[in-house]
Amino acid sequence: MGNQNKTFFQSLKELPIPLFQSQCVVHKHELLICERACYSYHTIKNEYKFICEYPSDVKLSGHCVVKLVDKDSNKHRNQITLLSFGGSEYTKRHTLIMKYVSVWSNMSSNSNNHNQWVPFTDNHNHPIIIGRNNSDYRGGRAVLVEATIICYLSLIEIIILMCLI
Repeated sequence: MGNQNKTFFQSLKELPIPLFQSQCVVHKHELLICERACYSYHTIKNEYKFICEYPSDVKLSGHCVVKLVDKDSNKHRNQITLLSFGGSEYTKRHTLIMKYVSVWSNMSSNSNNHNQWVPFTDNHNHPIIIGRNNSDYRGGRAVLVEATIICYLSLIEIIILMCLI
């Protein structure tokens, strides 16, 4: 009964934008918040930094963001790859990729398409779109397990990525 007045949650600094159906990914001491505008929240510094915005032609009425495991993860320890995919029967589908370098590091993030969403393409530069025409990603969530993305929509949809990466 002595714990009634204790709180187990910490109030965080207010985000520069309101959140609506945002997707979040953890990377080291950062929480990457992916919405129309993407931000990094540093858990130790209790601060936010702007990363980028989604391309203007992408509508985020239903999307999922997952952190991919790079084959060369030891080579690029300060870089991770994010995959964003989604859409609904009412919006155009998108599949985008971002090579993320921490906005808190001293490394330049503007080179080599770092920290910006670009189309996910195959080896011949043809766009790869994840999902079926009738898939509706509004309210969906996804998790990456090895090379398989498991999406929870109204039913579970499994996407095999091994051949895509």
